[in-house]
Amino acid sequence: MLNRIKFLQIVFFIWTVLLLGRLVYWQVIKAAEMQQLAAGQRGSSKQLAAPRGRIESRDGYPLAMDKEGYMAYIDPQNFRVADADREQIAVLIPASDSARKALTTPASSGLSWVSLGGGLSPQAKKQIEALNPVGLGFDSQPIREYLSASASANITGFVGKDSEGYPQGYFGLEGFYNRTLFGKPGRLTEDVDALGRSIVIAQSQNIPAQAGQDLITSIDRTVQYVAFRELEKGLKTYQAASGTVSVMESKTGRILALVSLPSYDPEHYSEYDESLYSNPIVSDGYEPGSTFKTVVMAAGLDAKVVSPDTQCDACSGPQTISAAVVRNYNDKYYPGTTMTDVILHSDNIGMIFVSRKLGKARMLDYLRKFGFGQLTGIDLQEEDTPKLRPDNEWYDIDWATAAFGQGIAVTRIQMLTAVNAIANGGKLLPPRIVTAIRTGENLKPVESPKPRQVISAAAAEMTKQMLVNAVAKGEVRYYQVPGYAAAGKTGTAQVPIAGHYDPNKVIASYVGFAPADDPKFTMLVTLREPKLSPWGSTTAAPLWFNIARELFRYYKIPPASH
Repeated sequence: MLNRIKFLQIVFFIWTVLLLGRLVYWQVIKAAEMQQLAAGQRGSSKQLAAPRGRIESRDGYPLAMDKEGYMAYIDPQNFRVADADREQIAVLIPASDSARKALTTPASSGLSWVSLGGGLSPQAKKQIEALNPVGLGFDSQPIREYLSASASANITGFVGKDSEGYPQGYFGLEGFYNRTLFGKPGRLTEDVDALGRSIVIAQSQNIPAQAGQDLITSIDRTVQYVAFRELEKGLKTYQAASGTVSVMESKTGRILALVSLPSYDPEHYSEYDESLYSNPIVSDGYEPGSTFKTVVMAAGLDAKVVSPDTQCDACSGPQTISAAVVRNYNDKYYPGTTMTDVILHSDNIGMIFVSRKLGKARMLDYLRKFGFGQLTGIDLQEEDTPKLRPDNEWYDIDWATAAFGQGIAVTRIQMLTAVNAIANGGKLLPPRIVTAIRTGENLKPVESPKPRQVISAAAAEMTKQMLVNAVAKGEVRYYQVPGYAAAGKTGTAQVPIAGHYDPNKVIASYVGFAPADDPKFTMLVTLREPKLSPWGSTTAAPLWFNIARELFRYYKIPPASH
């Protein structure tokens, strides 16, 4: 009996030593590590979304802004809700297929946290909460709202997600100024119980998010709306496949309106073809046709190789260049025509005369001065440019056809900017949209780049008078607004496809500025494949003057007294 008692005493003693040793190990040697693990198990840390900066028109109206929204998530291992309510939750949440699976068979995921997606309105959140689900929570995640919808989509761009699921601006101002608009996310760290509920008496740390900066733009809502409305009408009237309207403030180079149709809704961008996201005004090259004659003629006048009264001694008929026969668009010719009439009649042969007077090297130099082949620097993410071919690859036929806008590709924003230099006394003003950036109450102006004098004021004035004459006496005279002098030029260019020109597809265009004596706006209208008529003079020009008529009223510009 005594032996058994001693044996048990020894066993208990050994067990006590082992237990005490184990306690010392966990509470002394491994104490710091255990504290860290415990904190990780009871602690919850989540990122707080930073409100994205607003994008505003020049009068302070929001083109893009954040509104209250939420992201829903579940703990699949603890998620509980009545079976009848699961489908209702799935309907209320714009969930992906994987999220819907998590709602129907949550435990099978093996995860402790599954996002069901964002974009939840406060109303949807309340409806879900009324179902009393267990293991379902919400994080604040603002919804990006575009108050002008598709009318300004090619200016604003949209907000999607980056590879890590965070908001990311794409295209337009959202893409170009993403870092400015993004802000700085915050973080909330708190203790929670086993069901993920906050422990009220526990310590928590809240680092608030910092809102992004706001963009103040030069976009005029009225001008944008008028351009959008009239372009919509124009596409239907002329049965065109697509079209653009670009309006610039003549004296500053600031953009007043950019419209491209068809467009998309930036709040639901994923429902549209990706080809609509990029703004063709700044990203797509096209052959400008006869609108380009304004630039080449301005170069000839600036170089003093021609004057408005210079007569063309090679304009009596078609010309053969490198085995190609070059004709006027209507096969009419004007022997001894003046340069003023070359613009009036949109004379291709007369423009070849000007280009030869300039010489290839000097003409190419002027094209670069006007900004062709280079980015304008406009603050939209997707700007691109066709490149001018190397000087030694300009053959006689290329040099000749470029003089009247074929065989050379430009962007619409380059064309608008170049013609605006003629409106602005020969000064090229790089186009910009954002005029100021606001941080809280602090407003910091964004300075525009300095203008470049690309041609003399005298050459610009002579070119302007030629364009005024073309409006007053040319085919577009029927559309001009009585009492207002405008300077402008039509353009019709065939569309190159697979190495040749499609005879049935054209881009009709009209570019100009008004009022001619003191320009308020410079505008370019383009229509792709108008079926009612292929000519810029009967499609793009009347659309241009319809918009101009509205702008004269809006700006309260009085008609001339004479």
